[in-house]
Order: sequence, then C-alpha cells, then structure tokens
Amino acid sequence: MTIGPAPLLALLVGVFHTALYVFIRGNAGGRLPPTLLAAVLGAWAGDAIGSRLGIDLLTVGDFHIVAASIVAWLGIAFIAVLAQLGPQSVRRT
Repeated sequence: MTIGPAPLLALLVGVFHTALYVFIRGNAGGRLPPTLLAAVLGAWAGDAIGSRLGIDLLTVGDFHIVAASIVAWLGIAFIAVLAQLGPQSVRRT
C-alpha cells in the first residue's frame, strides 16, 4: 500500500493558509484548531476537485496548488462565518 503525497501537501498548504489568515487578522479568536482542520481538509478536497476538473495552473507533481488554496480559503471562510453566527461570549468588566 502506497500513500501519495497529497495528505502531506494538503497539511502544508492548510498550515500555510491558516498562518496567513492569522497573520492578516491578528488572531484566530480562540478557534485555531477548527480553522486549521477546515483549511487542511479544504486543501485536500481542492486537490481532488482540481484533479477532476483538470485545473493545472500550478502543480507540484500531481498536487493542484491553486485549487487546493482556493478551497482551503473557502474552509477558513466557512469557520469564520460560523463563528460570527454562533453565540457570542460576553466580557464582564
């Protein structure tokens, strides 16, 4: 049984885009693990979608970087929207 490089590359792409998101935003607001998970799973799914659709703008071997990046950002956006729609914590002074 051979495991291809897609899971490892999806992890690297997901970590990179999560770090970029946290850098741009300033913090993850206490939701770093779900954001990272959504980015990694999104990158993995994006590679599969890019492979099926034949999006070959930028590839590393058989891994479709552009499609993986787009879907990773969609996963990050999904978590950000869920965080805004969920219950807000109240700060007491």
